[in-house]
Amino acid sequence: MSLNVIDLIKGQLGPALVSQTASQLGESESGISKAISGLLPAVVGGLANNANNPGVLDAITSASSSGILSNLIGGSSNNSVISGLLSSIFGDKLSGLVNSIATFSGISNNSSSSLLNLVTGATVGSIGKYAADNNLDKSGISGLLNDQKGIVSGLLPAGLSLASFGLGAENWFGQAKETVSSVSSTAKDNIAEGVATAKESVSEGAREIKEQFNNNNNQGGGSIWKWLLPLLLLIAAAYFLWKQCEKKETTTTTVAADSTGSHTDTATAVTPADTSGTMSSSAKVDENIDLNGTTLKGYKGGMEDKMIAFLKSDGYKNAADDEALKTTWYDFDHVNFKMGSSTELEAGSQGQLENLVAILKAYPDAKIKIGGYTDKVGNEASNVKLSTARANFIKDWLTKQNLGSQVLGADGYGSKFATVDAKASDAERAIDRKMSIRFAK
Repeated sequence: MSLNVIDLIKGQLGPALVSQTASQLGESESGISKAISGLLPAVVGGLANNANNPGVLDAITSASSSGILSNLIGGSSNNSVISGLLSSIFGDKLSGLVNSIATFSGISNNSSSSLLNLVTGATVGSIGKYAADNNLDKSGISGLLNDQKGIVSGLLPAGLSLASFGLGAENWFGQAKETVSSVSSTAKDNIAEGVATAKESVSEGAREIKEQFNNNNNQGGGSIWKWLLPLLLLIAAAYFLWKQCEKKETTTTTVAADSTGSHTDTATAVTPADTSGTMSSSAKVDENIDLNGTTLKGYKGGMEDKMIAFLKSDGYKNAADDEALKTTWYDFDHVNFKMGSSTELEAGSQGQLENLVAILKAYPDAKIKIGGYTDKVGNEASNVKLSTARANFIKDWLTKQNLGSQVLGADGYGSKFATVDAKASDAERAIDRKMSIRFAK
């Protein structure tokens, strides 16, 4: 499965950053969130279309050491490297992209332009960090970007397409379409040749049977089965061969993604992008979550949404004891620690911790426990130590918010509950590296 690099970037663009950016630009948080949902796949698509551009690769490799991720709002707006990168990947389409996003999200063109710089900074910074963490050279980064070509159009939100930016798929990914078309054409030629051969064989068989029939008549007859049985067998074989050719013609027909991002068919013989579900997935976008009249930013179906629903249902109040609560954990969507650290959070983590504070204050009788987890890589004793330290960090942070009485414990489980093999890619193992909470009594 190809890595979707948008998953690497989402943590940098969480609720806290959205709120701060909205305040700075004088826009609504919903408008900023909506703009990000369109800009992120557009920027990743632009980089993917320039996967072999030396300037793009230089910008990404230098981003990991530039500190851009630690100051996205202040460090992206007037960054000459980002401005040059945007001009390089979008050219004269840049203003069209800014205008389209502004119209789509209901923000001003100036805000759209500033947000484009911020999203681009988050994108190159995240990819650069991933490359540094995984020892990817420029060739590896190029391969990673090329892998995105088949998925970015499918991640654009409803109402936007590459064509709406003046960036039709025929211009961005023309080579891929040519390859698909070429292979499809070859497949059709081969099928046509096979069908023609089959027809010729049937005709030849029929001719031989006819001759045999005539010979039998000339020799005074003979049993009808001497010629009828072979004819029936030949007809059955021809029908089977025809159906096989028809099946091949159906499965090798390929319709590439059109300029709106929709897909009308899925290739079997030719797979330009991962067909395991990545194409049709939609990037998560923060929405309004109601907390007893107070609005929180979070995912529908995410941690806050599920916790609030449970509390509103009186599920916590009606739980008899801790035993009834200990099997249900709520994973943080945004809270992530920097690689190997138990004291430094990734950018964008603060917002969801603040949401947790709001929930606990709204339900002062509720108690929680915190859990930390790692993947299967590394020494297990070290994994347990690291995950325990991370859980305690969050516990201590909540205590500083005057919520210590509601946090009953913090435990690290290392890789005890990890499900992904240690030999899997870093991106695949990310699901096991998480922080979670559960209700407790």
